[in-house]
Amino acid sequence: MIENGFTYLSVLMMLASGIVYTEKKTHNKLFAYLPGIVILYFAVMLFSTFGLWHKTESVTAAYKSVKSNLLPAMIFLMLLSADMREILKLGKKMLLTFLLASTSISLGFVGMFALFHTAFGVDAWKAFAALSGSWMGGTGNMVAIQGALNVPDSKMGYALLIDSIDYAIWVMVLLALVPFAKRFNLWSKADTSIIDEVGSKLATKEESKKPITFESLFLLLGAAFFVSALSQYFAGYLPTTSFLSTTTWVVILATLAGIAMAMSPLSKLSGSMELGNIMLYLIVALIASRANFAELTQAPLYIAAGFVIIAIHVTVMVIFAKLFRLDLFSLGVASLANIGGVASAPILASAYSKALIPIGVLMAMMGYILGTFGGLMVGKILEMIAG
Repeated sequence: MIENGFTYLSVLMMLASGIVYTEKKTHNKLFAYLPGIVILYFAVMLFSTFGLWHKTESVTAAYKSVKSNLLPAMIFLMLLSADMREILKLGKKMLLTFLLASTSISLGFVGMFALFHTAFGVDAWKAFAALSGSWMGGTGNMVAIQGALNVPDSKMGYALLIDSIDYAIWVMVLLALVPFAKRFNLWSKADTSIIDEVGSKLATKEESKKPITFESLFLLLGAAFFVSALSQYFAGYLPTTSFLSTTTWVVILATLAGIAMAMSPLSKLSGSMELGNIMLYLIVALIASRANFAELTQAPLYIAAGFVIIAIHVTVMVIFAKLFRLDLFSLGVASLANIGGVASAPILASAYSKALIPIGVLMAMMGYILGTFGGLMVGKILEMIAG
């Protein structure tokens, strides 16, 4: 049994890197339905359930120190790719469609929780707040909210369970709907000429990705750690409430720093997303290391709740599609840019046309910017409903 903090971190890092390597090299069909980060979570949870490590003073210190310091660094790095100037090129219609998707997902969480909150255990609202961050942004936003709201590690299993099962089915539904786009657009009376124009402009302007270099990685890593330190320092001087804790301020400050620096020369350096993802995988492994399968007693209920959220989201989207003549491509990509993030929105966009891939990427980047703030807002409402 592991009792040393460094050994504990080494095992988690080896597991995370091994899963990522296997996913990229084997292209196994399993990863199409269960992303590597979800497999990592449940693999680590399995080891935790069987007691591979003990919560010794050394292990607990390593967990707290690494997680608290990596979280703001990860947020900063992942937001460096979200340049607002590029996102604004999507045009008003697509930006509004994305915001409609985010709003309808928020309504889905609020509506579902208002109806069924008595069926869930204590602090269930925190798990759904974390999930809402993921479904309006990505896994990085979920982890950010987990830290900001101090979501119990045991509850994160439910959030990731919904995020994998319900999300996988929703992706398949959206891909299956692609052949019906023309029929849907005739029903909604949508004009797709603007989308084709924006897609072609973004595709022609897209620069070839610069290779990752040692100096760029080193500078990005240094900047991320520096932002992490500054965020934690200044957060200590900001006022706190029952909802806005010091950790919440750390997350907000790191998010604002990432948004601001995404418009600076630092964002041109390659490797920020790769470094951010390494940190994300380690943080997810750390969270999973404090949970076990014995705590997932309400799994079917949570999975059903996820489908209720999606049903409310779809109903609102379809109603507004008819009212404002929105096309199926914009609706689908906006929905998946929220719920699936940068890993899946470009896939759906490519199913319509290769030229539209940049639209999927930029919409997903917009999710990274709004996901944390949106999730915190949803969390506050859910906390009020929970009473």
